[in-house]
Amino acid sequence: MSAPVFVLVHSPLVGRLTWGPLAAELRGRGYPVVVPALRAGETAAPPYWRQHVAAAVGALDGVPALRPLVLVGHSGGGVLLPALAAAAGRPVAAYIFVDADLPHDGRSRLRRFADPADAAAFRAAATGGLIPTWTADDLAGVIPDPALRHAFVAELRPLPLAVYEEPIPVPAAWPDAPGGYLQFSAPYDAAAAEARALGWPLTALPSGHFQMLVHPAGVTDALLALLTRLGVDLADADA
Repeated sequence: MSAPVFVLVHSPLVGRLTWGPLAAELRGRGYPVVVPALRAGETAAPPYWRQHVAAAVGALDGVPALRPLVLVGHSGGGVLLPALAAAAGRPVAAYIFVDADLPHDGRSRLRRFADPADAAAFRAAATGGLIPTWTADDLAGVIPDPALRHAFVAELRPLPLAVYEEPIPVPAAWPDAPGGYLQFSAPYDAAAAEARALGWPLTALPSGHFQMLVHPAGVTDALLALLTRLGVDLADADA
């Protein structure tokens, strides 16, 4: 039995650097990691979720077919995990949601906004059907390191508002593996409460939405501890 491969899924709003420091931390501890690049580009045609899932599945090409996966989704990437698991057709050891909404069949990301006023403001911010990107100043409070923050912002591209409006399916058989929740920020209180109601283990690290960029070692510790609570065998019997 081999140790699982971590598949770290970022939100379509951002880029792979979201998981970069934590991926490096996991690799440094001996764990195999895949960080798919989801963006299909603002000119790609819908359904966008299918393109994002296909990009993630394509990133698994080098992973042995029977190697179990730990699927970890942050923010808007979390709702893709069930569809990703179904499309990959591989064994899943666990699903971990990190400051992310939980999947519900046929719901859009925009419908997951707890406050309708927030959803309306999000829609109103779009220009020409595109969601504008954050600036480095916007993120100063959650990514304090200037070099890291500017590198993060350099990956951002305007995203079609339709990405947040389209319904995202969840297979009827989901969840087919144990789940856990890692919460950083207050906007995800409702999702964390939902995870708790499902009986999933939950760890709260009160901080900013991109805490894995700020303190990758601590978030890695919390992630591994959640998996241990779920009974996931992180040892590699082939080593």
